[in-house]
Amino acid sequence: MAENERDNDKLTTFEKTGIYRFEKSNAVFIDPVRVLNRHYTRFKLSPSAYYSRFFDSANSNSQSVCRKRKRKAKTTSRPLNEKEQLANQRHLEARVFMLKAHEDLLGNNDILEFLRNLRGDEAAEGASVEQSFVELGTVWQAHMYEITLNHCHGDRSNNESQNGGSCRIQSCEPKTFLLFENLVVNETSNDAEAIFLNNKYILPKESSFFMSDLGKIHNLIPADSDRGFNLIVIDPPWENSSARQKLKYQTLPNRFFLSLPIKKLSHTEGALVALWVTNREKLRAFVENELFPKWGVKYMATMYWLKVKADGLLIGDLDLFHHRPYECLLLGYCVKEAVYCDRYFGLKPIPDNQVFISIPGDYSRKPPIGGELLYDNLSISRQQHAPRQSAQYSYFLERC
Repeated sequence: MAENERDNDKLTTFEKTGIYRFEKSNAVFIDPVRVLNRHYTRFKLSPSAYYSRFFDSANSNSQSVCRKRKRKAKTTSRPLNEKEQLANQRHLEARVFMLKAHEDLLGNNDILEFLRNLRGDEAAEGASVEQSFVELGTVWQAHMYEITLNHCHGDRSNNESQNGGSCRIQSCEPKTFLLFENLVVNETSNDAEAIFLNNKYILPKESSFFMSDLGKIHNLIPADSDRGFNLIVIDPPWENSSARQKLKYQTLPNRFFLSLPIKKLSHTEGALVALWVTNREKLRAFVENELFPKWGVKYMATMYWLKVKADGLLIGDLDLFHHRPYECLLLGYCVKEAVYCDRYFGLKPIPDNQVFISIPGDYSRKPPIGGELLYDNLSISRQQHAPRQSAQYSYFLERC
C-alpha cells in the first residue's frame, strides 16, 4: 500500500474512533471526544464541554503561566533524598519513550492540523454548574434520592447505525431508580435522558453506574463469578498535595484501598487490572509491595499518559520534578486461585512502556482508554456485559 493511502486510512480510522496509531511507534494519539461519542446515539459531547480548560480565555491562561513561572523561579535546588532518587531513575527510564512519542506527534501534520482546528470546531460554551454528587451522598436524605431515566425507543436500520445515522424516536418510557448504593442501568440501544433535581444527564446506550462510598463496594460482587469483571480500571483518590490545595476532591490514605475485593470482583477466568498512580515513589512502592499482592494482582506493564496543549507542545517541562506532564497507568492480571497456575502461564504478554497522548480535560479527569487500548491486551474471554461493568466500577472509584 502506498504511503499516502496508508496515511489516509489511518486518518479515516482516527475520525471514526478517536485513536491514531503512529507508524512503527509505541505511541498513540487519543481524542477523548471522538472516543466517547462512539457510545452515544442521539446526543454528542462537544469539544468545549470536554476540553473546558482549553476553551478558557487567553488572558486567564497567560496569568496562570505567569504565576507558575514566578513560583518556579523561587525554587532552590537541593540534593534528592533516597526516594526522590528512585523516582528520578524511573523518570529517566520512561523519558526515552515519551520523547520518542512526542517526536512522533510533532512529525505528524495530520494530527497537528486537527489540534490547530480544535477550537474552531465550535464556540466556547458558558461554564455549567455541576451538582456535587459526593456532597449529596453525605447528607441524611441520600438514601431517598431518586433519578428518572427516560428510555426512548426508536428504529434505525443496520446501515444507519453503522454510519452514525440518526434514530427515529417512537416512544419514551420513564423508569425511576434510587440514585445512591444502587445500580442505575440503561439497557437499551439508545441514549437515555436522566433527570435529577431538575438537571438533565445523558446515559450512553447499554451503560450503567453505581455511586456509593468505599464501604459498599461489596454490593458489586457478582453472585456468579462467570458474570464478573474482566477489565477493572481504578482511579483512586490518592493523597496528594495538589488536590488538597485546590480543594478539588477528598483524598483517602493508601491503606483504605487494601480492602478492595478485586479478586471477588474478577471474572472466573481472571481480569486485567489498570490502576492510575501518581509519580510519587512512596506510592509506587506501596502498590508493588503491598497493594497488588493483597489484591492478588501480578504486575505486567506500565503505560504513560503524555499531556499536550493544542499546539502539540507538552503542558509543562518534561523534567520538572514535582509537576511532570504525564501520569502512569499500571497494568496487571488478577487470576482466581482455581486457575492460578494454568492462567499465568498462558497469559498474553502486555507491551511495556506504551504511551498515549492527548489534551487533558477537567482537573484529574482521565482519558477514556477502556476500549481498544486495553482490550487489545485481554487474553481472557470477554462477555458482552463485562466492559459496561468495568466502566461503572472505574466511575465509582474515581468519584468517591
